[in-house]
Amino acid sequence: MRHAAILAALGAATLAAAACGSSSSSSSTSSGGAGAGGSGSSSAGSASAATTATQVAGIAAEVPAAIKSKGTLVVASDATYGPDEYIDTDGKTVIGWDADLIKAVAQVLGLQVDIQNQTFDSIIPGLSSGKFDLGVSSFTDSKEREKTVDFVTYFRAGTSFFVKASGGPTINTLADLCGHHVSVEKGTTEQTDATDQSKKCTDAGKAAVDVQVYPDQNATNLALSSGRAEVSMADSPVAGYQVKQSNGQFALTGQSYGIVPYGIAIPKGSGMAQPVLDAVKELMKDGVYTAILTTWGVQAGAITDSQINGAVS
Repeated sequence: MRHAAILAALGAATLAAAACGSSSSSSSTSSGGAGAGGSGSSSAGSASAATTATQVAGIAAEVPAAIKSKGTLVVASDATYGPDEYIDTDGKTVIGWDADLIKAVAQVLGLQVDIQNQTFDSIIPGLSSGKFDLGVSSFTDSKEREKTVDFVTYFRAGTSFFVKASGGPTINTLADLCGHHVSVEKGTTEQTDATDQSKKCTDAGKAAVDVQVYPDQNATNLALSSGRAEVSMADSPVAGYQVKQSNGQFALTGQSYGIVPYGIAIPKGSGMAQPVLDAVKELMKDGVYTAILTTWGVQAGAITDSQINGAVS
C-alpha cells in the first residue's frame, strides 16, 4: 500500500522533485552501520536523531553470511507515499519514517543500507528475483502476499478516502463508491478493495466503480486534483498527509476502515526474517521505534510486539 509530499501539480514548489516518484532506482539513500547517525538527509521532517541505534552483537550474528559479506542491505521502497517514504527536496534521497526505521534496523544488524526508489508493484517481484534484500514500502502483510514473501510486522494502519475539498462527494464506506471515479495506486490493497467493490455494486444493480489505476501515489493524486477522479484512497496516515500537504485542495471524507498490519517484506528462504524480527523488537525495547514514529506524528499506529507473517486476512 503506500507518498511524496504531494505533487508539483498542486503547486508545492519545494516538493516538485517528488513528482519523479518511483520511476527508477536512481533515487536512493545509503546510511546505517553500527552506531552510525541515522537519516542521511536534513529534511525538516526527518528523524535523524531518533534513528541512531546501536549494533547488538547477538542479533548481528544472525545475519546470513551472504548479506554480512557485502555489508549493505539493498532495500526497495516506492518513495511516493509520504510521510512513510518519499523523496527529499534534493530530488534523490529517500526519507520518511519507514526509511528511518529500516536504517535503525540496519544499525542493530551492523549493516549499511541502500534504499532504492522503485515502483510499488515491482518490489515483490524484485525480492523474489534477488534484486533486493528487503522491501519497506508500507506493505500490508496479507495472506496472499505471504505466499511469495515473508513479512516482519511493525505498524498498523487502515484505509481512508479523500476528495476535493470543494465539491467532492461524501464517501462514508466502500459501498458509497458505486458510480464514482476512483484513483488508486497499482498493486495496492486499495486497488483490490475498489475493484472488489465495483463487482458488488454491479451485482446489486448499481453503477460500477470506475477504478483508475496509476503507477504511483503522485499520479493518483494528480488524477484527483485534475478532476479525472472524484475520490482517492490511501493508507490512513498517508491520506491524512496528502490532505495536509494539499494547501486546502483535498479533504478527508468518511471513516477509515480495515486496520491491518504493515510488514517489512523479505525474500523467502533468505535467512533474514529472524534477524529483522529481532532487530525490530530491539528497537521497540530501547525506545528508538517509538521515537521515530513520534517524530513523524504516526505513533497512533504503533504496535507493542512484532511477528513474522502476522496477516489477518
